[in-house]
Amino acid sequence: MRSRQLLWGLLFCFQFLGSPSILRAADPAEGLAIIDYVEKQPFVAATKRLVEALEYVGTPLSEAELQKLEAAYKNKDARGAVMEIQQILDPHTLIGVKINAESRVSVSTGPAPKELIEQGWRTFLVKVNNDAGITPKLVPESPNDQPVYERGRGSRERPQTDQDLVDPETIPDRFLSVEMFDKQPLMPKLSGLAVEYRIMQLNSRDAGKREAKIGFNVGQGTQDIGFRNEVSVLFTCLPATKVTFDVKDTDGKPCLASFVIKDDQGRVYPNPARRLAPDFFFHDQIYRGDGESVPLPPGNYSVTYQRGPEYLIQTKQVEVKAGVKEQTEKFELNRWTYAAKRNWYSGDHHVHAAGCSHYDSPTEGVTPADMMRHILGEDLNVGCVLTWGPCWYTQKQFFEGKTNELSTEDYLMRYDVEVSGFPSSHAGHLCLLQLAEDDYPGTEVLEDWPTWTVPVLKWGKEQGGVVGYSHSGWGLALPDYDDRGRRIPNKKGKAADKLPDYAMPPFDGIGANEYIVAVNEGVCDFISAVDTPSVWELNIWYHTLNCGYRTVISGETDFPCIYGDKVGLGRIYVKLDEDQPLNFANWVHGLKDGRSYCTDGLSHVYDFQVNGTPVGEAGESGHLSEVALAKPGEVEVKFDVTALLQAEQPNEESERIRGKRLDEKPYWHLERARIDESRKVPVEVIVNGYPVHSQEIEADGEINSITVPVEIKHSSWVAVRIFPSVHTNAVFIKVGDQPIRASRRSAEWCREAVDVCWESKKGRFRESEMEAADAAYQRAREAYDKIIADAVAE
Repeated sequence: MRSRQLLWGLLFCFQFLGSPSILRAADPAEGLAIIDYVEKQPFVAATKRLVEALEYVGTPLSEAELQKLEAAYKNKDARGAVMEIQQILDPHTLIGVKINAESRVSVSTGPAPKELIEQGWRTFLVKVNNDAGITPKLVPESPNDQPVYERGRGSRERPQTDQDLVDPETIPDRFLSVEMFDKQPLMPKLSGLAVEYRIMQLNSRDAGKREAKIGFNVGQGTQDIGFRNEVSVLFTCLPATKVTFDVKDTDGKPCLASFVIKDDQGRVYPNPARRLAPDFFFHDQIYRGDGESVPLPPGNYSVTYQRGPEYLIQTKQVEVKAGVKEQTEKFELNRWTYAAKRNWYSGDHHVHAAGCSHYDSPTEGVTPADMMRHILGEDLNVGCVLTWGPCWYTQKQFFEGKTNELSTEDYLMRYDVEVSGFPSSHAGHLCLLQLAEDDYPGTEVLEDWPTWTVPVLKWGKEQGGVVGYSHSGWGLALPDYDDRGRRIPNKKGKAADKLPDYAMPPFDGIGANEYIVAVNEGVCDFISAVDTPSVWELNIWYHTLNCGYRTVISGETDFPCIYGDKVGLGRIYVKLDEDQPLNFANWVHGLKDGRSYCTDGLSHVYDFQVNGTPVGEAGESGHLSEVALAKPGEVEVKFDVTALLQAEQPNEESERIRGKRLDEKPYWHLERARIDESRKVPVEVIVNGYPVHSQEIEADGEINSITVPVEIKHSSWVAVRIFPSVHTNAVFIKVGDQPIRASRRSAEWCREAVDVCWESKKGRFRESEMEAADAAYQRAREAYDKIIADAVAE
């Protein structure tokens, strides 16, 4: 019998060694035990499912092997049939697993060639001898496959803990990815048969000789004693083909772009689990520039490429040929709009290099060079990388009080501060931009900072900073409504799109909560949008605009804490004069002045103006964004607008987004504005929070020039939006030199909000700061009381 086994193995080795598309058989010198006491019928059925699964994952058995299996299935000698099947499958087996009668697991090495390929997946069989007849899941384990930290993808809802972390120095040893294929047609758990085969897939990050330990268990405590549940395997990892990128922008110049590379099985390359910065494991995309490369094993790939939302998403089929050391693939990018050509420059003022979903310890993060690649790859003219609580003591080394030296003429990066994880964070997180100094006066550790936000904002402004609240909607949640506008709190359904909303939020979060007080103190330049539910963000802003306050709105991503997809998913576009160079001071002061719009990047409102006064610029009155009317009357609203829904008709992805509540991600997205089955979206002119003109446009990337007459009855504010995709800042219209007191209900809402916020936050104020905080809240109460008395409309 032993001679027959050896002969079978040698024959298969001779016939199939070297075929890249077939499981490779080998000399069974490390032979596995042939088990003859398994029942034929279920064993044959399981083998047929295994053959189907091998074909599905792209590594089928050879025709000769399939013919021999068919013959074995028909063998009337049941004992001989099950032995023949094992003799056919064993040469493809990398690991043999033995589960004894006490459910203890031990493993041994099988005869399959110990060969992997750099950045590619290889498929092997695992032979399970299950004397216990148990049916748990077979779980692989390898110290060479350990993630850098738990892939919970830390977020505002789930920060990292010490238990998530491993020693960064072990990263070079984690070259291997181990996955069990247990989807249909296979069962997720063991069948209980005395013998069955499972499919294991291995991916190597590296080329060359690499040793890995591989073990298995079937539940806690099932490992055999003496480390017999794992084996050491020395792999030869063959080098992949070096695929060089020829990347050209629309002007023919070399550039950096985003690439998502998938094989026929939909697997992403390079393997995300084995990536090192600047490639992030929580991304599908990598960023590569002209002349840069990525190793890929032979095969067919679908490559999707883009460079931020101003570019079309394009896909190219690439064949990487076997036996080729290097090949070059050309990628030509294609813009659908070019905001910078119109002097509108994009930015994301809330990006993190640490603290959330990054490779190493969240307290360490990645370097400026890593972040700059992401800023370039997403065509983000300005990226503000903010140091915050969890990474404060390591990342603050990169704060310089100026633009980082890696910046270019068209792309700027600056390190500043988010006050998050500080004593005042309960009242709202803060973005402090253009700081000269990043340590609050008199503090040695972050625990010494103030326990409320107003003094921090005041300090930031005093040193020339531009300051505001982050992820504004948290803590400002509103009830939901059905399609008839009836309240349906705490139930599933479409979230409210009613603005302004007079329901009172709890003010119990980390968004623009204390903004309701800070806006009256004159210390808040902006509140941030796009990275929390749109209605929650816009509602508090609308109410304060109706009271006459002129804080601007900005766009951010909070990468990667709220949105880990990419930087610039939420954006602010700032207009610069033709003779103004792009530098950080010019850009951030344009943000402060409101010469801007915030967006998801899929729609744009260029050059919004009222009676010839552009948003964020001084009109005849001498004040920014202000138009003066002697008496009520008509004004002319003028702007250019463009939007792109790449899918001309709703597709599966469109319906996925459109079916989400407004308090579910993505919070801002043009697909939410699509009208029925068309490619149209509504553009609205807003006066005092309410739409007074709506016009449908084709979201085909074409520019639409719109001029609209709008009746103004009393001092008011005007803005333009495509909800929820883009929103301009406001132009303020003063009638008869009267201040804007556009809504008594808004003022009453703000007045009540001060009390709600105080009750929510006062327990967290330091005793030594209580008197100052109480005084500021009281000033806000008195200010809103006066606005209520002066209001000209309900």
